[in-house]
Amino acid sequence: MKAENIIPVCGAGPAGLVAAITLARAGRHVIVYERHAEVGNRFHNDLQGLENWTTEGDVLEELAGFGVEANFTAAPFHEAVLFDPKGREHVYRSPHPMAYIVHRGAIPGSLDLGLREQALAAGVEIRFREPCQQLPSGGIVAEGPHGADAIGVGYLFDTDRADGAFVALSDDLAPQGYAYLLIQGGRGTVMSWLYDDFHRDREYLERTVAFFQRHAGLVMHDPRRTGGAANFLLPRSARRGDLLFTGEAAGFQDALWGFGMRFAMVSGHLAARALLDNAPADYDRLWGRRLGGHLRAALVNRSIYGRLGNRGYTRLLREIDRFMRLRPDGRRWLQAYTAPKLWKSLYFPLIRRRLISRRPSPDAGKPGCDCTWCRCRRA
Repeated sequence: MKAENIIPVCGAGPAGLVAAITLARAGRHVIVYERHAEVGNRFHNDLQGLENWTTEGDVLEELAGFGVEANFTAAPFHEAVLFDPKGREHVYRSPHPMAYIVHRGAIPGSLDLGLREQALAAGVEIRFREPCQQLPSGGIVAEGPHGADAIGVGYLFDTDRADGAFVALSDDLAPQGYAYLLIQGGRGTVMSWLYDDFHRDREYLERTVAFFQRHAGLVMHDPRRTGGAANFLLPRSARRGDLLFTGEAAGFQDALWGFGMRFAMVSGHLAARALLDNAPADYDRLWGRRLGGHLRAALVNRSIYGRLGNRGYTRLLREIDRFMRLRPDGRRWLQAYTAPKLWKSLYFPLIRRRLISRRPSPDAGKPGCDCTWCRCRRA
């Protein structure tokens, strides 16, 4: 097959694989380049939340509309327990799933293996251990984060405890961030996500473990260290020539609490649609219409949340309690809190001026640059 008929995708994460599935099912020849030996190499059976509140419809239904099947474990949770800085418990429920707990890594039932199986079944060629540094003829870049605007430190473990989702809002556990404990099917993940004071990460992690042991009955068997990083950016363009940047490679991640899998998969699908229509220039319009409002709202929420401190977190939980007394649906509150609103749109230009991300914007490369991670700027 001629090279010009091949569409290359850099990165075999959720964004890259959904893009590849979309292209291959439309009859295109797709090659995915992955620098690691397997999908999900960044993760080791981490439990993560696939958010389900940014649209009225269910996230699994949205993926099904892209042709992506839920052939991976997606455990819905209808109840979450939030703790204020003093350890006081607030329980929020919803008749609809607030999120789905998914497994990450190269293990049976994981999101990563599920997407890989669908990609291979669609005819996608995946080349492992082949990094992708330049795409002279264009393509899709889905390489994940470079640098860290927030870091996560935690443990993976086995446990006899019942399934549950617990979140703690406290600068003593996670400065300007949050700590969480997820348990599903005898496996668990406890994490502290820090947006500041990174050099004390071990201290915050041990405080987090002690907190959940005291307040949520955490018991860990065979604990293994894990961690992660996140970038938050609203690029003016997620395109450089015929290179289309998706997922965290473009900075598409919820800046408030770090949810990124849904944005990644949606952006991968939209980038593929732009290429299928032979209109890569349309990509910015597509992701801007679907994701732009939520990304702007998330950055405004992040700016405010980062200034709250422990007293502010306490007030925030009281606000949620008042909402729940009127409308006992935790998903509705999340939807309202994270939704694009006029005042957030007006406030956003002030936020953009102060926004400093460790992830350079995809459109910041020199004219004609075809680097997937721009090296031309070094000159």
